[in-house]
Amino acid sequence: MPEPLEGKVALVAGATRGAGRGIAVELGAAGATVYVTGRSTRARRSEYDRPETIEDTADLVTAAGGRGIAVPVDHLDQAAVRALVERVAREQGRLDVLVNDIWGGEKLFEWDTPVWEHDLDNGLRLLRLAVETHAVTSHHALPLLLRHPGGLVVEVTDGTADYNRDTYRVNLFYDLAKASVLRMAFALGHELGPRGATAVALTPGWMRSEIMLDAFGVGEDDWRDALERVPHFAISETPRFTGRAVAALAADPGVSRFNGQSLSSGGLARVYGFTDLDGSRPDAWRYLREVQDAGRPADVTGYR
Repeated sequence: MPEPLEGKVALVAGATRGAGRGIAVELGAAGATVYVTGRSTRARRSEYDRPETIEDTADLVTAAGGRGIAVPVDHLDQAAVRALVERVAREQGRLDVLVNDIWGGEKLFEWDTPVWEHDLDNGLRLLRLAVETHAVTSHHALPLLLRHPGGLVVEVTDGTADYNRDTYRVNLFYDLAKASVLRMAFALGHELGPRGATAVALTPGWMRSEIMLDAFGVGEDDWRDALERVPHFAISETPRFTGRAVAALAADPGVSRFNGQSLSSGGLARVYGFTDLDGSRPDAWRYLREVQDAGRPADVTGYR
């Protein structure tokens, strides 16, 4: 039996680690050819100075059953993004799925710091990395995606539209970045919908990314050891959970019903029936609102 995305071509912009890597791997597992981009390669690291590379992500995509192609790209470099899309067009002649997961802001924001105290250069750099990169990539990639009907654009953010509307997120720069990506998906929905394509915003829950696991001093095998210090971490999920959400959207012939909407990995798991790697379905945003933010003791019963 063919895989649901066999013959489809995806571009995951910002696939070095975290959600981008999880999305790329699951698209590969569904049979897609996946171009993965980022700034960290085996030859050169970005300012993150971390070991994950786009070549490693591409290898994981291929091992999962797809075809992974790593392309080093700084998505603030318009010429580089244009060359990337020209390469995809030349080699594949189509683009079916665009995932804008570019972020790069972990080392730039200061928790609960007002704008007048926050480092201004870092804050403005964060906005360029988190917002401008998405606009640049969409500008160059969408004409190729629109060559064939049924294309999908996924704008990856942090928080649902409902949650972020009512909740202050970290500081002005972070809050603005995440809200901007949500609005970007809404606007793209208006521009793409009449032309036969779909745009959505998608948020993971509390994701056990490589950086998050390192911050808590645990790995994927022993992540529960962190619960004594951070009890609400019990609702966390792997990056592959978000990847399965994107793969389900990309394989759904009726995906246009979500056009312009804000979606979550946990919410889509209920729609499509996929699970995380451990067989659970963590619904983090409902949990955060009803348990963590409500000041209740950590208890994931009924939430995963």
